[in-house]
Amino acid sequence: MILHTDSIYLRPLQTEDAAELLELRLRNQEFFQLFEPIRPASHLTLVGQQEQITLAKQDFTNQAAFAFGVFLQENDQMIGRIALSNVARGAWQNATLGYFLDQAFNGKGYTTKAVKLALQFAFTEAQLHRVQAGVMPHNLGSIRVLEKNGFRYEGCSLRYLQINGAWEDHNMYAITVEEWTK
Repeated sequence: MILHTDSIYLRPLQTEDAAELLELRLRNQEFFQLFEPIRPASHLTLVGQQEQITLAKQDFTNQAAFAFGVFLQENDQMIGRIALSNVARGAWQNATLGYFLDQAFNGKGYTTKAVKLALQFAFTEAQLHRVQAGVMPHNLGSIRVLEKNGFRYEGCSLRYLQINGAWEDHNMYAITVEEWTK
């Protein structure tokens, strides 16, 4: 399965993508750390990334989460990752959106396009009703990406996630299929 625009495409990560994913994470380690939990050293190894991809593939099969690599159309370079995680079925039909993009490619519209493709997948293939995302209030770029894709602000969750060793507030955004189809 490949989802694409004129400049990027998304596809589920495969085990053979682990080295490129590791290179992306290592190249952006300092930048990403500002927005992620502190992880064990084993996470930033080839084996650690292979394990992450294996878990992502299992989650995809079980419809518990849907993770994709973000690739440039022009040269197939991996520039990020986007995932719909914490999938809840039943009456909620919800997922949580998360993503990261190589710092060198920020500000070029790629993240906005990747989120658009992930929403297309969420509301068609995965048949979800709602997608939510949490973003730290100072992450203005990510807030803008969500707003461009039709997410609405729902409120602030205090001390929501432990990011880089500190409990950080997160602004909560969401979009439903009814809003997405407008």
